[in-house]
Amino acid sequence: MTSVTISVRHMNPTIDLLNSHRSIRRFTETPVPQDVLTTVITAAQAAASSSFLQGVTIIRVTDMDKRVALRDVANGQRYVEEAPEFLVFCADLGRSMRCCELHGGEAAKGLTEQFIIATVDTALYAQNLVVAAESVGLGICYIGALRNDPARVTEILDLPQQVYPVFGLCLGYPDQDPEVKPRLPVSVVMKENSYSTAGEAQAIAGYDEDMRAYYAARTDNQKAQGWSEQMAGLLGREGRPHMLEFLRSQGFITR
Repeated sequence: MTSVTISVRHMNPTIDLLNSHRSIRRFTETPVPQDVLTTVITAAQAAASSSFLQGVTIIRVTDMDKRVALRDVANGQRYVEEAPEFLVFCADLGRSMRCCELHGGEAAKGLTEQFIIATVDTALYAQNLVVAAESVGLGICYIGALRNDPARVTEILDLPQQVYPVFGLCLGYPDQDPEVKPRLPVSVVMKENSYSTAGEAQAIAGYDEDMRAYYAARTDNQKAQGWSEQMAGLLGREGRPHMLEFLRSQGFITR
């Protein structure tokens, strides 16, 4: 057997691309060509899908009045309005349920498992699209803040029952070159055979120092904070408690 030495950090261009991901919040005015947009959406569709549900609908928002309204929902993030393309990724059980009716069946509705697989499908599709987009020189920024008021987003986009907006995605050619944000050490996120917290506190403490250095040195929005402090702030408050009631109003997770 031939011995092969592999560089972990530079295994191939795909891994290099994944490791170079940044969120882009300033875009040039150059439009995204229609064939490029179609290509990256086709790549999104190639993602794995639980039970082949393909439970995703992507809403391309070109109406500027709707863009402005969505910007307002998303805490006034201007790139929602300014990006050449803005896509809203929706978990969609409605299409499959209509297929059930087409064949004389009656869909079982409101199951938590259905909600999970549609939401996971949406995330996988979006990440496929992101990788494809970045591979052709586009930049992206996820907009989870659409969930600040999902009922308003539903109204703006005319979403029916069994569909909900998971997040938005800004897409365009970058007009900035931000630093790559450090991630948690692999030893923290990968366990072997069983869940263990051994060594976690020490590893996170080191990561906190990396994050403080990153935030102090980055070009925009400098601050003095470690990752664990951010998590204390994030999980120390109720985040979007309205989501459960909203999801149930759209026909999700009623049982």
